[in-house]
Amino acid sequence: MKLRLVLLTLAILWEELQNGACQQVKRRKEAGENRIRPGSKRVKVRYPKVKEKDTVGRGQSILTQVLDKGRFLRLGENVSLTPGKDIELRCKGTNIGWSYPTYLDTFNDSRLSIKQSDKYGQLILTSPSAADTGTYSCWVILCDGSECLKDPDHISSTYIFFTDKDNLFVPSAIYFEIVYLRPDRPSVIPCRVTSPLAKVSLHRVVPPEEMEVDGTLVTYHPTKGFILQKPSPEHQGVFYCMAVTKAPPQISNKYQLLYVEVPSSPPYVTIEASLSSASGGDNINITCTVLGEPDVDISFTWTYPGQGLRPVSVRDSWRLINRGIAHTTRISQSVMAVDDLETIDFGKYICRAKNKNGETAVATSVRAN
Repeated sequence: MKLRLVLLTLAILWEELQNGACQQVKRRKEAGENRIRPGSKRVKVRYPKVKEKDTVGRGQSILTQVLDKGRFLRLGENVSLTPGKDIELRCKGTNIGWSYPTYLDTFNDSRLSIKQSDKYGQLILTSPSAADTGTYSCWVILCDGSECLKDPDHISSTYIFFTDKDNLFVPSAIYFEIVYLRPDRPSVIPCRVTSPLAKVSLHRVVPPEEMEVDGTLVTYHPTKGFILQKPSPEHQGVFYCMAVTKAPPQISNKYQLLYVEVPSSPPYVTIEASLSSASGGDNINITCTVLGEPDVDISFTWTYPGQGLRPVSVRDSWRLINRGIAHTTRISQSVMAVDDLETIDFGKYICRAKNKNGETAVATSVRAN
């Protein structure tokens, strides 16, 4: 009996071992079937679509041009377009601000329209010409109550060239433009072109010569013009630019370059009365004079003894003058005239002169004899 029991146990054990080996072989076979064999069909993996709003992140352009058939082109640093064909620009956002060439505002150009929808801002310019060449920008406006500002992470700009073979230079209403040269900053001769492919040179009228553009002290950029990095008195004179493409060369407007002596600062003011002491019935003039930068405007205000009680006349004027060798300065004056002096007119006269850099007050007195 014991022998039979042992044999039965061995038989059962052998059968279990056989079943385990078969399962192991089967598992290896299944693993082998999952391997990619040559000639087998590949399965195309489908990735989830990313919404467009998720792709516009920090530093990416939000400015697009609407093309035909509902297509959109995200604009980069610059683009060249054909004059005459209407353009439509869009910026994503519920509150969008815009900037564009300033003359479109100056002349209140009806060709330009700006609208705001629920999802984007829209700028449309009809019948664009070479004169519309310039920078077009948009930005998202963020508001907190009544205070609003630009979102620094969502500002986009592009420079649009409206390329016109008959107008290689961007037209200007000023035929003879003054450019002030300052020793403490670069100066720009703004002969901008309508095609980035145009070859441009700078020429002096007297003596007739072409100015060397070395890429360091004198550089050229099609969206700005010629840049003088370190202006000096030798750069003074009358200049023009010449542009060449495949067509005959074209000439720009003339530019008068003037060297400026006076640095940027609040006004330097002097005051002088035609009479320091006077009698009743005399006529006097008090003159307030400012020497300053040629293109910086000066505004004058007066405080005087008979203010509000006596009629006076005030005349403001300015002109450019040469001081020393090769220096140009603007002289601005305000002259107060008081006729037929009375007792109330004797006392202190105060002149205040103001520019973008500050204000200066000076005073003088008129005494009775």
